Amino acid sequence: MHGLCMSLGRKRHVEGEALSVLKSPTPSPSHSLVRSAKSQTLQEGELVQRQCREQPIFSTRAHVFQIDPATKRNWIPASKHALTVSYFYDATRNVYRIISVGGTKAIINSTITPNMTFTKTSQKFGQWADSRANTVYGLGFASEQHLSQFAEKFQEVKEAARLAREKSQDKTELTNPALNITSHQVAELELQKAHDSSSEGSKEELNQTLEELELLIKAKDEEIQQLKSQKSGQWEAEGEREEMLQKLQELEGRNAELERRVHVAEQTLAEQLAEREKMQGEVTRVGELMDVKIFELSELRRGLAKLVESN
Repeated sequence: MHGLCMSLGRKRHVEGEALSVLKSPTPSPSHSLVRSAKSQTLQEGELVQRQCREQPIFSTRAHVFQIDPATKRNWIPASKHALTVSYFYDATRNVYRIISVGGTKAIINSTITPNMTFTKTSQKFGQWADSRANTVYGLGFASEQHLSQFAEKFQEVKEAARLAREKSQDKTELTNPALNITSHQVAELELQKAHDSSSEGSKEELNQTLEELELLIKAKDEEIQQLKSQKSGQWEAEGEREEMLQKLQELEGRNAELERRVHVAEQTLAEQLAEREKMQGEVTRVGELMDVKIFELSELRRGLAKLVESN
């Protein structure tokens, strides 16, 4: 900022040279070029002079974008790198502005009005419309916290601008009391004129608000289109994912049914094995009984044979 203030003297020197050429009695072919250079020098000098008398109240860094004036949809980056974006307050004019300078060029020079609105369009991106500059500014921040801080400061400065406007209107009313005019016709004309001025002011304010809303809507449409184009492939992948999940659920259902059948088969097999073991036990017991009976029968036969021999 100090360097810009130092360069103001050099720019005024260029302005003096341009003015001397414009005042020369004989027009030269470079007359229009000098006039253009003088105009640009005056604009830059005015901006630097304002910055010298204004005080920064908040600063941050962000990537600056402007809406494409041709399409009102695409974002155009203002620089390759992040720039310093500052809120300035002009105490002499009671005006708040957002300023961002790249080198000696003003990238953002936006006077804040009570009708402006800063909108967060994502976690790290926000925008606002400036009907006076006929553009929409966009800022990309490094973190969500930086975006929130800038948005809070925007709301604070917007409220301060509203209070400053009301204070200025009240001061104007106090310093310009109504004149004591005895003519009834003149009083009516003054009243009608005040009413017309108020209506024109309200109409102008309404038109400005409508223009800002229109620019915001166009910027929103552009962002929606960009998000749709970016997520079209994701939506297709999401559809395939849903289909795979459905197939997986069907397979899991089939697997659960198979597991149930296996469990039933295992239970049946266990019951059959238990029944078989029981039958084997019965067969073994019957076999043992048969052995005992056969042994007893053999003993009986042997006893009968001895009895016959003895007779």
